[in-house]
Amino acid sequence: MAQALAVPPIIGPSWTELSSQKQQVLAPLAGEWDRFDAVRRKKWLDIADRYPRLNAEEQARIQAQMNAWAKLTPEQRHAARMKYRNVQKASPEQKEALKHMWNEYQALPDDEKQRFKDSATVKAPLKSAKTQPVAKRPVQTIPHPVKPAATGSAAPTATAAATPIPAPAPSPQAPAPQ
Repeated sequence: MAQALAVPPIIGPSWTELSSQKQQVLAPLAGEWDRFDAVRRKKWLDIADRYPRLNAEEQARIQAQMNAWAKLTPEQRHAARMKYRNVQKASPEQKEALKHMWNEYQALPDDEKQRFKDSATVKAPLKSAKTQPVAKRPVQTIPHPVKPAATGSAAPTATAAATPIPAPAPSPQAPAPQ
């Protein structure tokens, strides 16, 4: 029997209960705030609490990131969270390699960065499992014995013949081959 997923209750201040200062900082999230669970609200409230102590450049960066986050679809947000979790699980060497690659990317001219972004948006839909063509199952050849001819018969004796049969279908629980 399937168990229901535990969803944290929505607790915490509603949008109208936030101070005007926090509303101003969190403005890109206004339309969604009342749908956020307690964990998400706490995360954003912590950011709003730190916001006044940040310099102008950091404040502008946070506002830009919040605007970009607010424009993402739920699927894109989920993918971003999964990437973040994977990076957190990475070894120190892997994290250092990622940091190095990111710094190299940041050093590229804007037109090169745009070229990478364009190629990523073209390839992204192709990586989706929904758009992948279904892989054809291989045909297996299974030998089966042939009864030997009766003694004294002039018929040739074959030891085995091969009959092609399709491979068994993957079980519904097994992931599709990629």
